[in-house]
Amino acid sequence: MAKVKYDWYQTETAVTVTVLLKNASDKNYSVQLEQNSLQLQADDIEPISLSLWNPINVEQSSHKATASKVEIKLAKLIGQRWEALERPVQTAESSPAAAATAVASTTVAGKPKHNWDKISKEIDQEEDKEDSVNELFRKIYADANEDTKKAMMKSYYESNGTVLSTNWSEVGAKPVSINPPEGCEFKKWN
Repeated sequence: MAKVKYDWYQTETAVTVTVLLKNASDKNYSVQLEQNSLQLQADDIEPISLSLWNPINVEQSSHKATASKVEIKLAKLIGQRWEALERPVQTAESSPAAAATAVASTTVAGKPKHNWDKISKEIDQEEDKEDSVNELFRKIYADANEDTKKAMMKSYYESNGTVLSTNWSEVGAKPVSINPPEGCEFKKWN
C-alpha cells in the first residue's frame, strides 16, 4: 500500500487538511470525522488516522475531491490557534518536557521545507517583469508628442488609473469613465 502525503493550514474558524490523492473518486475514498479524530481510507493507500489537536464541529465540517487531492475542511469548535494538527500521545511516564518536545517535533516535521533561494529568484523575476512594463510606458511617454502626453495624463487621472489612452482626439472630447478590469469592481474610498 502506498503512503500519501498531506498538509494542513488553519484560519480562525477552520483547519483545512489537503491530502494528495489523484483520482480519489475512482479509488473509493471515504472520510470519517469524529469530534477528536479524522480517518481517510481509499483503495491502494495506507489509511490516514489523526488524533486532532482540538475538537471539531462534525456537522459543519466537509470534504471534497478534485482531480489531484482531497480537501477536508474541519470547523473548529473552539476558535483558537492549533499548535499542531495532531495531539501528541501521552503515556503515564511521559513528562511535560517530553510532551513539549513531541509537539515541537510534530510541528516542524509537518511543515514542508522551503528553498528560499528559489523563492527569492522567482520574486526577482516578477519584479523584473514589472520593471520592464513600467519601462515600456516610460518610453512611450518620453517619445510621445504633446497631444499623446496630454491624452495619457488625462485618461489615467480621470479614470483613477483604470484607463490609459494615447488618443487625444478621443480623450480630449469628453471625460474618461472609470473602467476596471473584468472581474474587478471599482470602490471609491473616502
